Amino acid sequence: MGCGTSVATETQGKIVDTDDTVKTSNPALTLKSAVLIQRWYRRYMARLEMRRRYTWNIFQSIEYAGEQDQLQLSSFFSFMLDNFTQLNGSGPDLISQLLDPVVDPWLDRETCYNLIQIPESYAGPRLSFPLSVSDTNALLNAFKEQQTLHARYVLQLLYETKKLLKQMPNVIHLSTSYAKEITICGDLHGRLDDLLLIFYKNGLPSAETSYVFNGDFVDRGKKSIEVVVLLFAYLLLYPDYMHLNRGNHEDHIMNLRYGFTKEVMQKYKTHGREILQLFQDVFSLLPVATVIDGKILIVHGGISDQTDLDFLSTIERHKVKSALRFPRHSLEQLDISQSCRRMKRLRSTDSSRPSSSHSYSKGQRTPNQRKRRCRPSRQDSAASTSSSSSSSSSSSSLCSPRTPSCLTPRQCPASPSMPYAINVLQVPFLDSASSVPLPEPQQNECEWKQIVDILWSDPKTQEGCSPNTFRGGGCYFGPDVTQRLLLQHGLQLLIRSHECKQEGYELCHGGQVITIFSASNYYEEGSNRGAYIKVGRELVPRFYQYQVSRTTRKLTLTQRVRAAEGSALRALKEKLFTHRSELMSGFEQYDHNNTGSVSVSEWALVLETVLRLDLPWRTLRPHLARLAPDGSVEYHSCFEDMVPGNPLTQVTPNLAETLFRYRTDIEIIFNIIDKDHSGLISIEEFRHTWRLFSAHLGVDIDDRAIDDLARSIDFNKDGSIDFTEFLEAFRVVHKLDSKDQHLNGKTDREKYS
Repeated sequence: MGCGTSVATETQGKIVDTDDTVKTSNPALTLKSAVLIQRWYRRYMARLEMRRRYTWNIFQSIEYAGEQDQLQLSSFFSFMLDNFTQLNGSGPDLISQLLDPVVDPWLDRETCYNLIQIPESYAGPRLSFPLSVSDTNALLNAFKEQQTLHARYVLQLLYETKKLLKQMPNVIHLSTSYAKEITICGDLHGRLDDLLLIFYKNGLPSAETSYVFNGDFVDRGKKSIEVVVLLFAYLLLYPDYMHLNRGNHEDHIMNLRYGFTKEVMQKYKTHGREILQLFQDVFSLLPVATVIDGKILIVHGGISDQTDLDFLSTIERHKVKSALRFPRHSLEQLDISQSCRRMKRLRSTDSSRPSSSHSYSKGQRTPNQRKRRCRPSRQDSAASTSSSSSSSSSSSSLCSPRTPSCLTPRQCPASPSMPYAINVLQVPFLDSASSVPLPEPQQNECEWKQIVDILWSDPKTQEGCSPNTFRGGGCYFGPDVTQRLLLQHGLQLLIRSHECKQEGYELCHGGQVITIFSASNYYEEGSNRGAYIKVGRELVPRFYQYQVSRTTRKLTLTQRVRAAEGSALRALKEKLFTHRSELMSGFEQYDHNNTGSVSVSEWALVLETVLRLDLPWRTLRPHLARLAPDGSVEYHSCFEDMVPGNPLTQVTPNLAETLFRYRTDIEIIFNIIDKDHSGLISIEEFRHTWRLFSAHLGVDIDDRAIDDLARSIDFNKDGSIDFTEFLEAFRVVHKLDSKDQHLNGKTDREKYS
């Protein structure tokens, strides 16, 4: 069969000459076929892109909702630690153990690591200090081979890093006259493969290859220790060419929720506590900003309208151990006891009057409403901002960790016993909210707020500065805020990280703000690329993209989108399941005839009102609920694909749903209480913890129900609770996973066939 020869095929006994067929084809028909194929392909790609975008929105919304939950949990811890002694008259033993562990005198001795013996059986890398190139090469090779660095070397490395960081300023100033090019990397989040790929593509840190790593080295990924140990090792080896900014995850309270604490304790069971305490000190000493040639500012999160680089350079950064800790007030500053009694008298006086006599300003709620929902919603954030005494000058005053979810300044309405309006602070008084006078910001609060805004803020397209209600901390800053700061300090570009981007980077504010993110496959395999920036003497940023994957390249685009979409929908369905009672209550308000159905618009409205995820619910409806024959949504179908992992029959539905929803928070608390990491806690510890936490949540569960729950999960009746098994019972199981995959594949074929 040679070139140009005729090829004959036999079909149903007939001989067809293919060359003759081609010769006699209609050119107009061929062109029409090509146009139809092109149109079909464009439509197919557009739908695929739509699926990719809403998948991305699901991942990001759930991630930020988790950060809001973290802020709420930390605000509870902080308040109890700061005020529980004064309010209750007894020491905050439990909470102080969570957040303010007593420093072991053993750790104060810099040579304590020498007391740790290294067994002869240890086959990992052996380091000598000061570090040499051979030491860092040994670390690289060891981590590639899945080896773990011995605790003695980890402690010594942290001590040396701590001594070096103490000598560094808050804002690092670099010059391209010494390093021809500077490479800037964003979030790594424990992805060792991404770090190794960056080093492979761009070169190891050296005098010829300078780096700035812009925070969030740890959490979420499984190799956080390896990542941060390598970064610290190269920092010690090349302190003039390796630079590290602090991120919002270089924070021991964030580490409790997002994995770094658990990873350390699993890999270093004997000395994990000491290692974590040293990490806490080292993280607080990391610089918070880097400036290149006086023209490019690099910070992890962003800025606010109050960001002042000169002031930022003078603060004592090591005092901010956690950006999630509200600065302490003494009892004299927050006169809680007197204020509580005064406000109770006001409430009793006001309750005796007709409701029409209450004159609440815009955005105000009754005390009962405050108790139900302390955090402002996205819809009323603008109103809350406008009612603040200085909305523009206090950009993160409402929704930043400085004013956590239930520590919100509000304008107190005038009353006969209090004829003038005053600013008050709503604080959680165990299971209720109480109002106390809002004191003037102290110096340490102003310093604290500067760091919060640097670590937590995000850019927005609108002008101005407003609370970051979506993430729950820091602020949103507009292009005018960016331009004002750049002009004020003679800068021309702001580089930040903090947000995952599908292409690994993104430009906004007319190119004056660049977001760089270096953890590829952050949400799911194939979900996003990683990237880094190189800046030379001309200060023109050049972007380099990559994607670490052993399987992604073998998958088609459709398969990658389908895998990410499936993972996102699973997470979203779990979110629906954990809010089932609230959603059902909302649906039933519109289902007046008890038909089990509501309109699509009503269904979408209830989901957004309860979950506040800002998602395209109408687009997602085919994946979440069925339609009735009349076109309405059968809302019960939202939950039929999920069941509890191993339900406890003794647990009431109300308590069970609460346990589903706050499973992560409860796991964090229990893991801290379990000091010996046996997986067991006493029943008394369980009761104490759950009563505090349920009071914080405002869940109406009596002590008898808690005691019944504690007894029911003491499976072997030994007085201890295996909370690993307990939490496993409160896990959402997707019982129709295989069916969903089959239906998704069938839907894809139907849509695009």
